[in-house]
This record gives sequence, C-alpha cells and structure tokens, in this order.
Amino acid sequence: MRISSRFCGPPKSGNGGYVSGALASYLPPGPAAVRLKAPPPLETELRVEATREIARLFDGASMLAEARAIDAVDVEAPLVPSFAEAVEASRSFSGFHHHPFPRCFVCGPKRAEGDGLRIFPGLIEKRDVLFAPWVPDASLADTSGHVDPAFVWAALDCTGVFAFPVATADCVLVLGELAARMDGTIAPGEECIVAGWSLGIDGRKRYAGSAVYSNGGREIAVARATWVNVPGAGFLA
Repeated sequence: MRISSRFCGPPKSGNGGYVSGALASYLPPGPAAVRLKAPPPLETELRVEATREIARLFDGASMLAEARAIDAVDVEAPLVPSFAEAVEASRSFSGFHHHPFPRCFVCGPKRAEGDGLRIFPGLIEKRDVLFAPWVPDASLADTSGHVDPAFVWAALDCTGVFAFPVATADCVLVLGELAARMDGTIAPGEECIVAGWSLGIDGRKRYAGSAVYSNGGREIAVARATWVNVPGAGFLA
C-alpha cells in the first residue's frame, strides 16, 4: 500500500479514515474495525499482511494499523435532515475559524473542490448532531463506477470529532480506532449527507458516531470512532 499525499490528515501522515478503509478492503465484505497504532507515512511503500479475519499494515518492522472483521457496529444512526438543511448547518463549521489540520483530505477548508472531500459539519438548531453536505467527486470512483468504500470510510472519520473541542495550543484529537459498516453504495456526483455526534468521553478518549446518507435519507454507512487526546507537537508541524 502507498498512501498518496493527497490523502493526508495531519501534514505528514494519512487521513485515519481513508487508511482504515483502504486496509479494511483486504478483508472479506462486512463490518470491520481498524485500530491505528502509529501515524501512517505518506508516499512510502508499506506492507500489508492479511488473512480472512485480520489485515495488518507495516512500515518495515513497525505495525501501523490492524483491521479485523467484526459481527456488527453497535451504533444507531440519527434521523437525517434534508440536503438543504445540511448545507445550512455547514455554515457554522468551527473549522472555518480554527482547524488543527487545514489541509486534511476530509475536512480541511484549504482543500479545493475536487481535491479534498470538503466535509464541513455544523449543528442544526435544537439538535446535538452535526450535519454536512457531501457531493463525491468523479475521481473517487472505483472500477465498479461507485465511490470507493475507502473514501466512504474517510467521510465517516472526521465528522464525529467536531462534536468535541478539536484542539488546544498543546493537544489534538487523533483517530485511535474506527469501526464501520457499509449498507449501500454512492455514485460520484450524488448528493449525500454526513452526520456526526458524541457518544461520550472517558479520560483522554472521545467516542463518536457518524453516518453517511443519500439525499433521500437512505443509510449508506455508519461508524463508531475512538479519538485520543494527544500532545500536538508531533502532528501540527
């Protein structure tokens, strides 16, 4: 596996959701959980070792991530608003004012249309769920003509983290584990809605749910993420 610099999260490493989805693709179709153990470097030849139950990503002798097949993702997705309501919610995206990784492939406001996913979640009045519109670019299609599942995993990644204060001067939240289930497919150019919400806090860990829907409210994917509050020095450079 080689992670293109296009698919960065922090400046020097791959977006956690994209890397998780790419590694999960080595498993048979079905729900999977991916634990990230170290930042995956960009533009580097990485090694994958996979069986039907487990896939591991290595940089030399160092294991960067491990994906495993699971029975289910125990998350209930919220009711979805209209695409127009999601567009309106995105105007309040906190990352427009302060973003630890402004060139993140998924949620970076400094990425151009057609380059990054430009998913900017914001709150809808009287709801504690964040929503964002998403129209996948044609470059995200796989050989079947649908959006590659790795990019759906990427969309599931960042949306939930904005349910929490994302960064301070000294600390940032980075993805520790992502468990996801794909329930459908998306066509490039299709209007979609992405949701993210808090599932709680435990010490340095933050738990979030996220989901991707079609414009008509069809559930495409759902995920549960574990984020970890870590010193920012190694990620913000």
